Amino acid sequence: MDPGEVDVAAEVRAVRREAIGVVLASSAYGISFGALAVVSGFDVWQTCVLSLLMFTGGSQFAFIGVIAAGGLAAAPAAIASAVLLGVRNLAYGIRMAPVIGRTPLRRLAAVQITIDETTAVSLAQRSPRARTVGFWFTGIGLFVGWNLATLLGALLGDVLGDPKAYGLDAAAAAAFIALLWPRLRSRQAIAVGIAAAAVATVLTPVLIPGLPVLVAALVAVVVGWFNWLAPREGAAAATPAAGVRAAAEEGSG
Repeated sequence: MDPGEVDVAAEVRAVRREAIGVVLASSAYGISFGALAVVSGFDVWQTCVLSLLMFTGGSQFAFIGVIAAGGLAAAPAAIASAVLLGVRNLAYGIRMAPVIGRTPLRRLAAVQITIDETTAVSLAQRSPRARTVGFWFTGIGLFVGWNLATLLGALLGDVLGDPKAYGLDAAAAAAFIALLWPRLRSRQAIAVGIAAAAVATVLTPVLIPGLPVLVAALVAVVVGWFNWLAPREGAAAATPAAGVRAAAEEGSG
């Protein structure tokens, strides 16, 4: 057997284990969403429909948060904040297109599960096969797990009482940090994380929910474009065009 095939097979097994860990961890805070939604005034069926159709944790928490604060009159602002937070999934879709495949059926099926977790697990792999397995294994598992956890949280919402007493209101933020933390391995990544967090914190009191996150994302765009704090192997490596060429060469190798 070709040594390369052995490596790919081992990577596929490893990504399945990684996907299971992400599914279990991320699905768990679906319980907090279900409980918070019910406490915020949503029925069990409304809560479950949100998870089935929206299926992006940040947008869902933003939506119920705005509704809880302003009632039905705040519905337009709730929708706007959810959409703003969901814009990032468009970028994920563009990046994940080669992994998902070209057939219309596969692309249609991938629409609902192209989210933070599936993108992160997939792009962390080296081989195309492992990236594909990571995306679908994580996506399908998380869709099922998140919706079951939402139902459980909604049913237990009244029994649990105030979700804040159990720290459930912070579960989503903790899960995002857990997903981000392993990637903070370079000075550039750490600087971007700190700067983006500072920008979002400053803007949160003055902008509508969701918008501070998008503005903070511009920090990563600016730093990445100018290649600040990145390791430099030569003068040419400092330009964005050189980075694109290097990525293309690496992908074709």
